[in-house]
Amino acid sequence: MADGGQRRAYIGSFTAAGGPGIVTAAVDPDSGALTLLTGVDGLTDPSYLALAPDGRTLYAVSETADGAVAAFRVDGDVPRPLGTPVRVGGGPTHLAVHAGHVLTADYGSGSVTVVPLRPDGGLVPAATTFRHSGSGPYAPRQQGPHAHQVQADPSGRWIVSVDLGTDSVRVCALEEDGLVPHREVPLRPGSGPRHLAFHPGGSYAYVVGELSPAVTVCHWDAGDGVLRPLTETPVLPGAPAGDAYPSGVVVSPDGRFVWTATRGEDVLSVLAVDGEDLRLTATVPCGGHWPRALTASDGLLYVANERSGDVTWFTVDPSTGRPHRSGAVRVTAASCVVLG
Repeated sequence: MADGGQRRAYIGSFTAAGGPGIVTAAVDPDSGALTLLTGVDGLTDPSYLALAPDGRTLYAVSETADGAVAAFRVDGDVPRPLGTPVRVGGGPTHLAVHAGHVLTADYGSGSVTVVPLRPDGGLVPAATTFRHSGSGPYAPRQQGPHAHQVQADPSGRWIVSVDLGTDSVRVCALEEDGLVPHREVPLRPGSGPRHLAFHPGGSYAYVVGELSPAVTVCHWDAGDGVLRPLTETPVLPGAPAGDAYPSGVVVSPDGRFVWTATRGEDVLSVLAVDGEDLRLTATVPCGGHWPRALTASDGLLYVANERSGDVTWFTVDPSTGRPHRSGAVRVTAASCVVLG
C-alpha cells in the first residue's frame, strides 16, 4: 500500500530474458486494472516476490545459480533497496515471510533457506539451510530434490515445502536455529508437485503437479502437522494437445473454487470444491503465453504470462467461478504479481 492509501501491485520478471526487474503498478480501486508506474532493475531475475505482513517491505528472490534474497522499502512508488542481498540456496523459485524470517524455496539446490529479519524489515546475513533429499521416477526432472515452494500453514505452527524432485511435501517446525523436520508426505510418483494452496477453512490443502496436470486434495491437521492425500483431479478436460505444465494454484476467499494455470495449454482451470473432492467445471484462455503465476484478489485473478510478456487480469463470476478477461499490461518476461 503506497502513501495515501492507494493500492499497488508489484510484478516480478526475468531480467536475463529482457525483463525490467521489479515493476510497480497502480491498482484501480473499482476495476482492479493495473497502470504501470516504475521499475527497479538492480536485482537479477527477481522471479518471485512477497510482502511483509505490514505491507512496508517487499522481498524478492534472485533466481540465479548462486541464489539470493533482497529486501526493498515500499513506502512510495519506487521500491528502495533495504540493505544488501543475502545469499541463499541455488535457483530460488519462491519465498514467504513468517515469524520474523524470510524463507526461500531453492529449486536448484533442493533446499529451504531461513533468513532472520531485523526490526526494520532488513535481512540479517545469518541464513540457515534445510536440505531435502530423495528423487523421483522421471529422470529428466527428478534426479534429486527440487524445492519449489515454501509457506506457513494457516495456523502459523508449521512450515510446508513442496518438492518437485521428490514427489513430496515436507512439514517442519520453525525454531530459533532453523527448520526442524516433522514429517515428509509422499504424493503420486512422477506427479512433480509444484505449489500448494490452503483452503480458507484450514482443513484442506490443494497441491498442483507440474509434471502431471492434476490437483491433489489433501486433508490438513494443524494440531498434529499431518497432511493426508485424499483424491486427485485433472485440471484439463482431456489429454493435453502438447506441452502442459501447471504452475499456480489459488483458492477463492469463500472456499468454493480452486483455480490453476497451465503453461503450454495456456489456460486457467476452474475447479468447484465439493467437500473432499474437486470438479473441473471450465477452462479459459489465460490471455497470453506461458502463465507462470496466478494471483487472486478481491474477485479478480491476475496472471503473469512469461513468454508473451504481459500481465492479464480477469473478473471472476461469483456464482460460477469462471474468469472473464478484463485487461492486460505489457511486462517482458513477467513471472509473478503481488498485491499490496
